[in-house]
Amino acid sequence: MTKQITRILTLLTILCLPLLASLPVQAQPYPAADPDKIQVLIVTGRHVHYWPDTTPVLRKVLEDTGLFEVRVSEEFRGATDRTLAEYDLLVLNYYDRRQAENLRWGEETEQAVEDFISSGKGVVMYHLSMGAFYHWDEYEKISGGNWRDGRGHHSAQHDFDVDIIDSEHPITRGLKTPLRMENDELYANLIFQPADNFHVLATAYDDHSLYGDNPRQPIPGAGITQPILWTVNYGEGRVFATTLGHDEVDVAHPTFVTTFTRGAEWAATGEVTLPIPPEMAE
Repeated sequence: MTKQITRILTLLTILCLPLLASLPVQAQPYPAADPDKIQVLIVTGRHVHYWPDTTPVLRKVLEDTGLFEVRVSEEFRGATDRTLAEYDLLVLNYYDRRQAENLRWGEETEQAVEDFISSGKGVVMYHLSMGAFYHWDEYEKISGGNWRDGRGHHSAQHDFDVDIIDSEHPITRGLKTPLRMENDELYANLIFQPADNFHVLATAYDDHSLYGDNPRQPIPGAGITQPILWTVNYGEGRVFATTLGHDEVDVAHPTFVTTFTRGAEWAATGEVTLPIPPEMAE
């Protein structure tokens, strides 16, 4: 008798499956954006650096301030104005392997990003993201400075000083100088837009003796001061660029965290309210 009941229940289940499949699925509600926080989208998913390690740290240091709410996109190709509508800030942790056309975001997405910034929103250009998109001319104007073939190199990771050269800008106001950065890459020989198109906040001295006997690019002289942090005004919007933060250890370093979070707030709002750690204050 028990076997017969089991067979009947099994048959009923099989017969009901098509009906169950046709019933509407109750969608899970997507959490609404917190209106009291700056809405951030980190764009990542492709890189020559290991983005799965750095992206969670970038997200954490932003959210730990209590000022930002952060989401992550690992596939941004095909994004539109509608995709970006709820955000105040894009953080780019993305590199498309030079001239790989199949990794371009597409004209509609590129235009959406340009419109997003020029309308008054913000972008943070993080580390090698400034080396992306060789054939997107407007991206170079947005970046201010770019890593390109034959223009962009660094010596081995090492400790260096970050010298604040504009102590009146909201991002750097109140910071002591120099700030120490430990075991990071010091980007050098980038190709920059005309001087009136970007504004340098901080520099670092690139010691040419650290390149050894066979540097990849010409580096005459003993060394040269290089831009490390800068800003760009693009339409009504703002861009903060930082060459700091090679790996997951570097992006957790106090010098990176403080300049990155303050730069992110400025790019999103035009102001900075985040406090400076006492040990980094003037």
